[in-house]
Amino acid sequence: MKLKKPWWNQPGIQIASVLVALIIVGGIVGGIFLTQTPPEQPIAFPHNRHVAIGASCLYCHTGATLGPSAGLPGIEKCWGCHQQVQKQSPELTKLAGYVERNEAIPWVPVAIQPDFVHFKHSPHLNAGLQCSACHGDLSKMKVAEPQKGQNMGWCLQCHKNTAPEQWTKLSDCATCHY
Repeated sequence: MKLKKPWWNQPGIQIASVLVALIIVGGIVGGIFLTQTPPEQPIAFPHNRHVAIGASCLYCHTGATLGPSAGLPGIEKCWGCHQQVQKQSPELTKLAGYVERNEAIPWVPVAIQPDFVHFKHSPHLNAGLQCSACHGDLSKMKVAEPQKGQNMGWCLQCHKNTAPEQWTKLSDCATCHY
């Protein structure tokens, strides 16, 4: 008499389990890769060069002082400086094309928060934090890069270390999730 194998030893169940595991691992690896890889931009914007000449982050990202998004510069902001720069480059030619067509530059945001997180830059700026505390040292980056490990635990640790007297408020879920 042949004994029936337990359900977990059935070939169909084992194959299905391996496929599900591969899909889950693939999703995790893909998600990590996509959130940690700088997106391709329509114009290769050299942050390091602009920081080196003394351009303030807030000059181009004016929304950081006003609302939830730092914002991305439009053609008026970029062309305001670059129409005076006589240097020729493929990237400035691209910028001139957007200006000629009166077309917004389709920048791809790099630092994106999930929809369930409501983040505002202004309290962080008012607390004296530098942009580099969260976005990394852009003076060393040709292209803005997503910062590794930027998650809720990272934020809570920063809140605990930089503002221990406000820990109760800053660790309350409703501060960022509303």
